[in-house]
Amino acid sequence: MSNSTAIDRNDRLLKMFTLAFFMTMGIVVTFFPLYFDYKGYSKIQIGLLYAIGPLIGIATNLLWGFLSDRFQTVKKIMIILILGQLLTAIFVFTAGWFSLLYVCLAAFFFFQQPVNSLNDSQVMLHIRSSGKSYASFRAYGSIGFALSAGGFGLLLKAYGTGLTPILLFITISCTLLILLLLKDTRQGGKKMAFGGMVNIVRSKKFIWFLVLVIIMSVSHRFNDGFLALYMRQLGASDSLIGYAWMTSALSEIPVFFYLSKHGHRFKELPLLAFAGAIYAFRFIMMSIIQDPTWVIGIQLLHSLTFGVFLFTANRYLSQIIPDEYRSSGQAIFAVAWSSIAGLISGTAGGWIYNATSGSTVYILAACLSTASAIGFLCTYLFQKNEDALPSR
Repeated sequence: MSNSTAIDRNDRLLKMFTLAFFMTMGIVVTFFPLYFDYKGYSKIQIGLLYAIGPLIGIATNLLWGFLSDRFQTVKKIMIILILGQLLTAIFVFTAGWFSLLYVCLAAFFFFQQPVNSLNDSQVMLHIRSSGKSYASFRAYGSIGFALSAGGFGLLLKAYGTGLTPILLFITISCTLLILLLLKDTRQGGKKMAFGGMVNIVRSKKFIWFLVLVIIMSVSHRFNDGFLALYMRQLGASDSLIGYAWMTSALSEIPVFFYLSKHGHRFKELPLLAFAGAIYAFRFIMMSIIQDPTWVIGIQLLHSLTFGVFLFTANRYLSQIIPDEYRSSGQAIFAVAWSSIAGLISGTAGGWIYNATSGSTVYILAACLSTASAIGFLCTYLFQKNEDALPSR
């Protein structure tokens, strides 16, 4: 098999893997709460079950990312994680009481949370040799999530919420089968040196980037965490809430394909500032609407906010993190925008929502988005002026 043929084959397998994994993620995000409600757990218990995910993600993303870099393998680590998901999912769906379910779901998230950042890692390493764009792979994740939210939603409506475990086992099994066919993108790579990783983590440029990412991501996570509750407060039906989630997932796809072809024309930091400005507009609109059907249209802006943010942040990260620290760098990034931002938005947002209203949460989200946009733009101007100064 020629080198170009092998690269093309791995292209297709990576896209299939990304699609299958995001179908699993779609079940976890969209249908797990409905399944636990179907099993008779209270809203408070369901909230506690979901709070464990971001907390577990902080440690597990860093652990598995470090192990991937230390042993120079993504594929073997991912096989362990997917097998762990299959095993712990069995216990999640057979746990007889809440305390046991809590432990089992924590174990499931221990294996499920790091897969996203490790998949980003293997994609970023693969495109170094293939010349493809990250966005052309991530678009398949959006397709997978949308297929899961829409297609599985119809199946569950027809056959009942009790079908959820079977659907999850199917998607995880498909993910594992595709993974076994993938080439390990880390084989033969440069060995990780601990001193170099410490220097990267201590880099002011890297730390400042993560601070701005967390500020923007907290505003994004406010919407993730309270969209359904806010829509229900406005009188939306469950089906309308489902359509809102599907709309946001589908809206990413054309933007990812556009950025995969033309994203190189734009500087990363101004593009992140643009995403922050659109986030601010999006959340201001959310704060003033009275009719929940308007949310469907506003969710289309997800493409110009999260779609642009995710593509651009990963591209910027690939420039400031060497390949031998790729998984650890992606893991730290995932901890920043997912786990830390999720914990902040969940605790602060819940308190603010309870004390005031959903509109106040969205106004705060708009303020944070504005702050991040200004931060990214000022950083770009500062670095541009610094580069223009003559060296001594």
